[in-house]
Amino acid sequence: MSDKNTCTTGTLLNCCLYFTANTLARIMGRFADDCFRDTGLSPSHAFTLMLVNEQPEISQKELGEALHLAPSTMTRFVDKLIAKGLVQRETSGKLARVRPTERGKQLAKPIAESWKALYYKYSDILGEEEGQELTRIIDTANRKLEG
Repeated sequence: MSDKNTCTTGTLLNCCLYFTANTLARIMGRFADDCFRDTGLSPSHAFTLMLVNEQPEISQKELGEALHLAPSTMTRFVDKLIAKGLVQRETSGKLARVRPTERGKQLAKPIAESWKALYYKYSDILGEEEGQELTRIIDTANRKLEG
């Protein structure tokens, strides 16, 4: 934080990246939960299944990297999708590959529709251009901060 406070909006908390990013994450989480409710999956599980449907035979490690999740978290996600009958895991040594079941493939369209509904929900509020710009800025910041 610089000595010179250049923040002109709200309280000091509103000038803190940590606070504002977490607030945004909670708001977007509520929006996503609402939009993905009809799939019967949490947004995180839906995005996991979407990747599996797009890349059958994807490794669990690749899934974790794509979703920026720790291996233990990815294992829990895949276990949950297996329990729901949506994916299968095939292990060969240390390599675990994940493939969709027929039931998992049937959710591809509802997941895509939910993702589109989420996009429209925040775009209606922010404006489509501003939403796209905010997404680009956040993605760039994430990449820089991850190192």
